[in-house]
Amino acid sequence: MPTDLPPLVERKTISIEQAGRIYYGLSRNGSYDAARRGDIPTIKVGRLLRVPIAAMEKRLASVE
Repeated sequence: MPTDLPPLVERKTISIEQAGRIYYGLSRNGSYDAARRGDIPTIKVGRLLRVPIAAMEKRLASVE
């Protein structure tokens, strides 16, 4: 197996739980509640709900 592969691309999405914890200091349940209310932007990938980092950063920048 070759070992000279380029590094993986930086992740573009994170889980709802991670977004709530990182950006708002929320618990798991609080994060999902915020996503349901629309406070955390989400996209659906198959059966998963993910948070695009760019959308989260843009949302926070517009508040400041």
